[in-house]
Amino acid sequence: MANAQTLTHNQLQFERVKNAYDEKWTSLREVLSKFSIGHSPLMLINAYKAEKTLEVWMKNPGDKFYQLIKVYEFCASSGLLGPKVMEGDKQTPEGFYYINVLNPMSNYHLSLGINYPNHVDIERTGKQNSPGGDIYIHGSCETIGCIPLTDDKIKELYLLAIFSTDLKTKKIPVNIYPFKMTEENMKKYAIQFPAHVDFWKTLQLGYLAFEKDKNAIKFKEAKGKYVVK
Repeated sequence: MANAQTLTHNQLQFERVKNAYDEKWTSLREVLSKFSIGHSPLMLINAYKAEKTLEVWMKNPGDKFYQLIKVYEFCASSGLLGPKVMEGDKQTPEGFYYINVLNPMSNYHLSLGINYPNHVDIERTGKQNSPGGDIYIHGSCETIGCIPLTDDKIKELYLLAIFSTDLKTKKIPVNIYPFKMTEENMKKYAIQFPAHVDFWKTLQLGYLAFEKDKNAIKFKEAKGKYVVK
């Protein structure tokens, strides 16, 4: 797996990736052409737990804005709204991450790993507990904290990821939100989950920044919090 995390031509040597390419790439290329997306574009993923949807945004390196290219539905979900806190809680994380693994031999067909836990997650969990790990966007239709899309849909997302950029030099952002963070939704879910409101407000700043600028969120992780720049 470690040798398969970088260049596209290496990925295509794996049978599942090659089969996905033969099956899906022509139609995906047509979709990208409609948006004038060319060779080696940049990619960004927004996922919403309440809506159970995953958005794929892309742009050419010289473009000012990302464009919404694809929307996929989660095939299954686990846990409740709110961040993942510790190993075994079955929660899907919430926060600002990036893809750090491409696994062409996943137990769930194909999978894209995210860099959970980050510093914010570790600070939240505390030294006395384990935050867990192995959080992926993957195929199949089962989960205990990951985001499954079905084998058919992960073929598309996986191809878009490997053709978007070389992960040696670029990182594909993955922003996982509890819900689409409008003021209306914040008020709605704050009633049900008051303990998460302060954390959600930090995520909302990133959500609103992207909604306004359609560009990657600029933030830092400081003292267990996201600070959106």
